[in-house]
Amino acid sequence: MFRKILNTATFRQSQITILGTLINGGLGALFYILLARFLGPANFGLLTIALTTLVLIADIADIGTNTGLVRFVSANLVNNKEKAYKFLKLALEVKLITSVISFLAIFLLAPFLATYVFHKVELTILLKFSALGIGGALLFSFATSALQAYQKYFLWSAINIFTNAIRFVGILILGYLVILNIENSLILYISLPFFGFFITLFILPTKKIIQSRDEFNLAKELFKYNIPVAIFTIIAAVSARLDTYLTAVLLSTKDIGIYGAANQLVQVMPQLVSALGLVAAPKFSSFQNNSQMLTYFRKFQLFVLGLCILGILTIPISIYLIPVLFGQAYQEAVTPFIFLFIAMLVFLFSIPVHNSVIFYFSRPDVFIWVAIGHLAIIGGLGYIMISNYGVVGASITVLVGTIFNFLYPLIWMVIKLKR
Repeated sequence: MFRKILNTATFRQSQITILGTLINGGLGALFYILLARFLGPANFGLLTIALTTLVLIADIADIGTNTGLVRFVSANLVNNKEKAYKFLKLALEVKLITSVISFLAIFLLAPFLATYVFHKVELTILLKFSALGIGGALLFSFATSALQAYQKYFLWSAINIFTNAIRFVGILILGYLVILNIENSLILYISLPFFGFFITLFILPTKKIIQSRDEFNLAKELFKYNIPVAIFTIIAAVSARLDTYLTAVLLSTKDIGIYGAANQLVQVMPQLVSALGLVAAPKFSSFQNNSQMLTYFRKFQLFVLGLCILGILTIPISIYLIPVLFGQAYQEAVTPFIFLFIAMLVFLFSIPVHNSVIFYFSRPDVFIWVAIGHLAIIGGLGYIMISNYGVVGASITVLVGTIFNFLYPLIWMVIKLKR
């Protein structure tokens, strides 16, 4: 069985994306470690709120476009390339429109959010910078999703690594020149996605995409699929970051910085999930019957299980390294890190189930209920746990939420197959 798994195209493609993700995640971790050490817990807490807002609004403004892009471009690349180009152009235009709307909304609301929601007036300028970065995040995700649809996994990895490497070098230079602060580190963060997007335009058949016509005729087909994706994506995006916002409202900026440090250390796991989904999504979309899907599903699930076991073995090492890398000021990040890391391993283990429901059964609407349940857990249980146990309570709540996110679609899938 394991020999068959090792000989599959999925495993070979996964090797590329996993290696690329580990390098990319390592660079990202180093970026945040340097920021945390240079800025200190309080300032790093403010930066965490700004970056969380940027990513949250970008996820909402995507309105399911990335998933729809992968679904329809992958399905049409072989038999109808012109239609695939139209879907790419339509997705790009949607992202440009939502980028402008999102920028205006957050830029204008920044003073209100900083003063009356977070009760931290110093956040105003940081939130305005975040508004500028939303467009870059949306365009960069268009580029990486397009590479995913074309199954250009090596280039997907290279673009991510290259942009993160430049960002890391930039932080080193600013730190060396002793001019690193919250503002210029945030500017560096938001500028690199734009750069990565423009590089990708030279890789994709950009001319053919731009020259395609009547792309809005496909809007109904795209949005019919995207609407349920967008609904659960928006709810999931809010619930995935609600723990950070609750800590921002209920705790001090120092506590936010502690939790932000623990959170950033586990972010390589969602990137790994995305990398594996990068390979799996087109596969699940192409299967014609349950037999094909289940054969692939079993091999993929065993592969993911092996990665989870390896992840568990790294926990003791990580516990030792946290105060060494971040400094003694972040000693309190160890316990929340453990719970958050286990939560991300559960998330990793869920990939085959999630991809089969979304791409094989074409039922993204199932995740609307998953997202609603997760939001209720993070909002309700999270408020109680954070109020009583601080950042540790927040991390335990995240673990409970990821377990729910795995069990609900698993039960749905089992019932569906039995019927």
